[in-house]
Amino acid sequence: MKNTREENKQLVRKFYAAVDKEDYEAASAYLHKDFTFYVQVDQPIPGADGFVASEKKNFDAFGEFDFKIVDLIAEGNKVAAFMIHEGKHSKNPLMGLAPKGNNIRFSLMMWLTIEEGKIIEKRAHFDRTDIAEQATM
Repeated sequence: MKNTREENKQLVRKFYAAVDKEDYEAASAYLHKDFTFYVQVDQPIPGADGFVASEKKNFDAFGEFDFKIVDLIAEGNKVAAFMIHEGKHSKNPLMGLAPKGNNIRFSLMMWLTIEEGKIIEKRAHFDRTDIAEQATM
């Protein structure tokens, strides 16, 4: 039985609530066994462990951050999520850039595919140049 659009949106909300809390174990529970994360168009990272390593590396650069869903749109087994990430780059390098304590705020578009009640694919789209400029100001 397929999830409804609202069930898919709720799944995505729960997943990102766990990510926002840096509860990677809970976030991984929402991922399909064949999950693939695309950081950008052609950069696949397979599996929940790959996803967690990627997110943890990025979030560990920030002393404090907010990672919030602004809007969700669902159709069939797809969910589009418009999100805002905001935080102080004060701990570890981000994209190879040393922390300067700058506040960094950027938007992301996520395209998630749901299969068997879990997220099987997540595609992230964001402006790396914007992030790098904010980090070096």
